[in-house]
Amino acid sequence: MTKIRAVECRPFIDAVVEKADEMGAPVSIAIVGPEGHLIALERMDDAGFITPETAWAKAYTAAAMRSMSPRFPDGLIIQKWFKERNPQFLSNLSALTNGRIAASGGCAGIFRGNEMVGAYGISGGTSDQDEVMALYAREKVGWTHMPETDETKASVREHISELYAKAGITHEP
Repeated sequence: MTKIRAVECRPFIDAVVEKADEMGAPVSIAIVGPEGHLIALERMDDAGFITPETAWAKAYTAAAMRSMSPRFPDGLIIQKWFKERNPQFLSNLSALTNGRIAASGGCAGIFRGNEMVGAYGISGGTSDQDEVMALYAREKVGWTHMPETDETKASVREHISELYAKAGITHEP
């Protein structure tokens, strides 16, 4: 199993900070390996004091859920899926992991080819703002949040699209 290296995180963090400055929403950015261990964490000067832990929890969640199922391309889907099916389980997972589970926008896995090499989490703006920053940074540095060969069943892809539509999300996973 390969994983993202710390040196590869700097351009992503810089791109998030650039977009956060433009949006006027200071944030924290966390990047974890595929097993959820912290690789990089940065808090902008005016970001809330709890945002580093929240960003790390989001990244951890994206790594944990994405390694469980192709149903979970990002935090928005994780949140919506559990809200509709089993909200208590999401709360229980958070308790069982000492608060390391936090499903919200602004997080996703990081893939090289078909292998998940890490995940990121952004916290400090609204869920939508965090997601906008993530999409901007991901595109700028060329990271992808889906495997190169998507072997997700058509029914699962359809379900994910339905969750996006229900949540009013305009971009597809």
